Amino acid sequence: MGAEPQVRAVGLVLHPTRPVGPSIETIVAAARDRPARVLARPADRHRVPSGVEVVPDARFAAEVDGLIALGGDGTILGAMRLVIDRPVPVLGVNHGNLGFLAEVHPAQLPAALARLAAHDFTIEQHAALCVDAGPVELTTRSGFNDVVLGRSSRSGAVSLDLTVNDLRYGYYRADALVVSTPTGSTAYNYAAGGPIVSPSSNAVAITPVAPMSGISRPVVLGAADQIRLCVAADSAPITLDIDGTAAAELGHGDRLTATMLPEAGQVVRLSARDHASRSRVKLSLLDLPLRPDQLLELIPPELRRDAEAAAGQLQAPGSPGLA
Repeated sequence: MGAEPQVRAVGLVLHPTRPVGPSIETIVAAARDRPARVLARPADRHRVPSGVEVVPDARFAAEVDGLIALGGDGTILGAMRLVIDRPVPVLGVNHGNLGFLAEVHPAQLPAALARLAAHDFTIEQHAALCVDAGPVELTTRSGFNDVVLGRSSRSGAVSLDLTVNDLRYGYYRADALVVSTPTGSTAYNYAAGGPIVSPSSNAVAITPVAPMSGISRPVVLGAADQIRLCVAADSAPITLDIDGTAAAELGHGDRLTATMLPEAGQVVRLSARDHASRSRVKLSLLDLPLRPDQLLELIPPELRRDAEAAAGQLQAPGSPGLA
């Protein structure tokens, strides 16, 4: 059970293009019954119905007691960044594709809102990476997924020197370098061959993409470690992306520091066990190896019997099997 205070104002964070109107109507109707205010930002003014207050971004971040993110993982990450200075619970409603953060689908939203009103939920804490590049101005300074240093052009390679807690670790020469939180460890980091990191570990994974020389393996560091990356003289120009958004261009001599901010985001969980099972399914779709009996464990009980019966028929003597 969550011990969160009563939600007096809920903020809407919308995917920029996906049709989310029915979910908004569901939220507005539920808020009318509570009652609670429903807030939106000016960028979404033309997408929300009457009954939703449109307030400036600063007021939005300061007044909401909780957020409902309608979209995919990117929308949920953006919602957490909006309130990183005063984290509030974020409920993710999946209007996207494959995602790890969303808790419910649109059809489940009415029941989820009732659970929130009854404080029948838990909070999953998420760490963020806070980034500083000295005199280089950044469009954003924090990310819940990853910080990526990639080539600005198609030629050359990213060349960076790594220092941890003022000790030189070595250098990277690669197509890109991914610095990942546990939340982001299943994203670009995983695709690049990096480890899946448990959210409870508060560790940072650094993974080179297509390494050519220098450090060629992923490095896992602690939450308190101070990470500094310096652009070497032989590096190609670098684009710095934070959670998939271009934050700056870096060149020779520029230095970037990254520190972890624990418990910077709060994601609503209605059932930690169900979420863990869904995550296992999504990882198995990526390429996490599971045995057939382990895959059956992930199937809802009402469907499992049919799957087991079908598997038995395929394995029966004289069965034609699969072509």
